[in-house]
Amino acid sequence: MKFDLQNILQQAQQMQAEVEKKRQELNSKIVEAESGGGMVKVKMTGNNRVTELKISKEIVDPEDIEMLEDLIIAAVNKAGQKVDALTQEEMGALSNMMPNIPGLNL
Repeated sequence: MKFDLQNILQQAQQMQAEVEKKRQELNSKIVEAESGGGMVKVKMTGNNRVTELKISKEIVDPEDIEMLEDLIIAAVNKAGQKVDALTQEEMGALSNMMPNIPGLNL
C-alpha cells in the first residue's frame, strides 16, 4: 500500500486551519443559562468567559446569601455545560476530515 505523504500533510494543514477557524467561531458564540426559575441568568462565550450575570432583586436576601451563591454557581455550571456540548457538536464534525491512515486508528 502506497502512502501519499504530501497529500496527508496537506490534509493535516487543512484540518488545522479548519480547527482554528471553528475555535474562533466558537469563541464568539454566546450561550445562556439560568437557575432558580430564571432568577439568576448567565451569558458565557464559547471559551468559557462569563460576559453577563443578572440577578433578580427578589432573590437577594441578606439573611440567605448561601442560596444566592448556590444559584450563581448552578447557572455558571449550566452555561459551562452548554459550552462543552456546543464544542463537542462543532468540533465533532471535524473528526470526519481526519485522513484514514492504517494502524493509527484516528
